Amino acid sequence: MDGEITSSELERALEESDPLVVDIRNPRQFARERVTGSVNIPLSRLPAEIDRVADSDHVVTVCPHGKASVRAARLVGSFEGLDGSVESLADGLEGWEGPTESDSPETDPSSTARTGSDSPEPPF
Repeated sequence: MDGEITSSELERALEESDPLVVDIRNPRQFARERVTGSVNIPLSRLPAEIDRVADSDHVVTVCPHGKASVRAARLVGSFEGLDGSVESLADGLEGWEGPTESDSPETDPSSTARTGSDSPEPPF
């Protein structure tokens, strides 16, 4: 692991180069909100899917608060097949000030009225 990268440093890196941003949260959290362009490899799957990062020159790991991503960055950095740099996003997604994306559709006020704001989502 090469250390931590701040939100502004990562934003600059995304503009100037093409780092691989690896979000280590579970798929549901990833779908809700993530750094734009990031890929999801949950921490528990990272050892089995390490080949997905092997060709990257610069890997940045992301988690909610920046703690677990340090562990993930160390794991990625220990992989012998990786020659690039590996960093963890300081303060995690909570501290990220750049653009995000999600798989969740925007809330439609009419759909909230139909189901009620406190009602669970229908199963189908």
